[in-house]
Amino acid sequence: MTKKLIVTIILVAVCSSIAAQGPRRGFRREAFTTENPMVHDPVMAKEGDTYYIYATGMGIQQMKSNDRKTWTVLPQPLMTVIPGWTSDSVPGFGSHVWAPDVIHWHGKWWLAYSCSTFGKNGSAIGLLSSRSLGANMWKDEGCIVTSRDKRDNWNAIDPNFVIDDNDTPWLVWGSFWDGIQLARLDSTMHIARGVKPCTIARRYDSGFTPAEPNPTSKFAGTNAIEAPFIFKHGGYYYLFVSWDYCCRGAKSNYRVAVGRSKSVDGPYLDRTGKDMANGGGTLFIEGDKKEWEAAGHCAAYNFDGQDIFICHGYSATQNGAAMLIQRNISWTADGWPELNP
Repeated sequence: MTKKLIVTIILVAVCSSIAAQGPRRGFRREAFTTENPMVHDPVMAKEGDTYYIYATGMGIQQMKSNDRKTWTVLPQPLMTVIPGWTSDSVPGFGSHVWAPDVIHWHGKWWLAYSCSTFGKNGSAIGLLSSRSLGANMWKDEGCIVTSRDKRDNWNAIDPNFVIDDNDTPWLVWGSFWDGIQLARLDSTMHIARGVKPCTIARRYDSGFTPAEPNPTSKFAGTNAIEAPFIFKHGGYYYLFVSWDYCCRGAKSNYRVAVGRSKSVDGPYLDRTGKDMANGGGTLFIEGDKKEWEAAGHCAAYNFDGQDIFICHGYSATQNGAAMLIQRNISWTADGWPELNP
């Protein structure tokens, strides 16, 4: 084989690899601004004077704002290259990346993301890192955790980072099956050696099975809980979770429930004292059937001295389109969160 032919084969292979891992066609060519962004599974971060939203989309949707009112939706995805290990780990996964989370810890931004196919628990949570959000340069840090059908009774999607009072990172994640999982991480933001996930929240008590079947998947069962987010306030960690069913447009009945714990690893109790691991949870937000049919997959932050809550809602006036909801959080005298209008 000649040297020229070898070089040609290498170039073709490299180009094919880049094309296979790169974003699919169909991305917007120009940025645009809006006060009512369409978004699914949003999380938010602030660097300098700029707010960023990352959300489910081809390569992860991203947008930015200086005031959290007018958002510039960026044409390029956050992940311009999808790591090859993702499709190896999750058969059927392409470049539609779900439910990211982002946090700043020890001088870096860390972003976790979900690789899955709808209704199945053969999934993986990947990890990226960057020194700056504004630079939009992310390093592939590999896989944090995977789940396998018939091996694991939980689903490795919907990650959320939380840092405890000892500056130790944790990851909470999960969807359906045995519910919400929690595990301690090491200094590289991967599952610490010897640590096994534990269940901290379920939709129902483990002995109860609803009469209605799951309308979205024959595989996932009826433990309809997902999208955890832990927010520290005062002396408590507050666990927000989404109940019931997303992704059905105007037919969605997603809603958010909350419980709290003095310790990051639980138990998380609702306002009546019921453990969320046994089906507890205090309803926090749901659709009003006027503006929103349903609301869920939330996050909570403190920006500029104000606690805020975000999620996506299925619009009652726009055929169930998923759109951004933002509300300020106030706190009751006994330390429970409430949403301001």
